[in-house]
Amino acid sequence: MTTNTNAATDSNATPAYAPEEPARMNMAALAPDVYRAMVRLDAAAHEGLDPVLVELVKIRASQLNHCAFCLDMHTKDALAAGESVERIVQLSAWRESRHFYTEKELAAVELTEAVTVLTDGFVPDEVWERAAKQFDEKELARLVAAITVINSWNRFAVTCRSVPGHYTPGQFKN
Repeated sequence: MTTNTNAATDSNATPAYAPEEPARMNMAALAPDVYRAMVRLDAAAHEGLDPVLVELVKIRASQLNHCAFCLDMHTKDALAAGESVERIVQLSAWRESRHFYTEKELAAVELTEAVTVLTDGFVPDEVWERAAKQFDEKELARLVAAITVINSWNRFAVTCRSVPGHYTPGQFKN
């Protein structure tokens, strides 16, 4: 009898993944004042908001912006904060999976999409009104800021080609 060492049939073999693309640049090292300002803005933006809700917002914006680095980071942070794998997985199809989320979370995710994808040039009044029913004015202001900040982070990470897969939960917390 011969032993087949083919990776396709050997359940112990490591699959041959595509090579990791290197980052284009390290913003934190090259523009540390900008990076530190963004970290402070990020912390101020979501102050007083539910941390799990903030992670859902960050994940949804990152999905829309195709930011693999931020998806890696915020799914890990969400799991560390107690979020379920099921709710994270369903987030990209939240309209069909509404029953996984609270009305407040749904309003936040819908507002996230409207702010992130400005193809119509504005946030629709009905989206704003649904969010305004779920959040008081201070919370709503913080939510808009949090959505704006994650979109900025996404743009930095996508442009600089930040490499996903190496983040550990809480790594960049103050």
